[in-house]
Amino acid sequence: MLAFIVKRLIQSALILLGVSLITFALLYLLPADPVRQIAGRSATPETVANIRAQLGLDQPFIVQYARYLGNLVQGDLGRSYLQKTEVSTLIASRLPASLLLMLGAIVCELVLGITMGVVAALRRGTATDNALMMASFIGVSAPQFVVGLLMLYVFAVQLQWFPIGGYGTLAHMVLPSITLGILGAGWYSRMMRSSMIDVLRQDFIRTARAKGLGRMRVLLRHALPNAILPIIAMIGIDVGIFMGGIVVVESVFGWPGIGQLAWQAIQRVDIPIIMGVTLVSACAIVIGNLVADIASLFADPRIKVR
Repeated sequence: MLAFIVKRLIQSALILLGVSLITFALLYLLPADPVRQIAGRSATPETVANIRAQLGLDQPFIVQYARYLGNLVQGDLGRSYLQKTEVSTLIASRLPASLLLMLGAIVCELVLGITMGVVAALRRGTATDNALMMASFIGVSAPQFVVGLLMLYVFAVQLQWFPIGGYGTLAHMVLPSITLGILGAGWYSRMMRSSMIDVLRQDFIRTARAKGLGRMRVLLRHALPNAILPIIAMIGIDVGIFMGGIVVVESVFGWPGIGQLAWQAIQRVDIPIIMGVTLVSACAIVIGNLVADIASLFADPRIKVR
């Protein structure tokens, strides 16, 4: 187990290095000029040149990347061009909100997705199965900003059950969590249905039934733990997606997370913030996948580490 974890950590470090290189290269080739955003439209060429030199943006790509990588190794994510604040401080101030929303979304998609998948598998070929799979297809296909606006209109404006936006209480978290969870629930329900149907055909399930075990015990004790393994792996991916890919939902609901921070940085071409959020999201993905792999080993002893 220790060797497996060390191997995965080395692989994760290489992945993060590749992510940093590709992201830095894309931002270097970006047509937009961050110096113009800092200096303003009325700045003279001399002022623009001075700012460019102060930020080191007049250096070749390899020099800029080497300097950034050297600072990164020391835990320095850089300083925001426009906010004049350390990127690590900005991300740390937004991280609790994103983690809270991520937790709510994962709980929502697990409850909805697993329930829908199990019921659809048990009712395979019936109207219930078709209705649940159609609902999952709609959930996967619907744009999140449309779902979010509908949620706000129905439950916040018309029914006034929840706040129209903001952050701070459990009520503020319900609508954005459901909006994010609907997409994941659609994927989870389809995956869970397929996995559950496959497990229910296995010999050990027939043996359990032949021993006279009740239907619910066979389902909860034998079928569900084996069918849920693919879901565990998907959760690891969702952690990274929710950390960096919830820009739209955070904007719709006014949620002050790192997704909103990233969107503001993209609009202003604030490269240090964009790089910082990208690397934090990449770290979340690799850590989430590592945790999911370890959890899978404990959930299914048949899986062998390599």
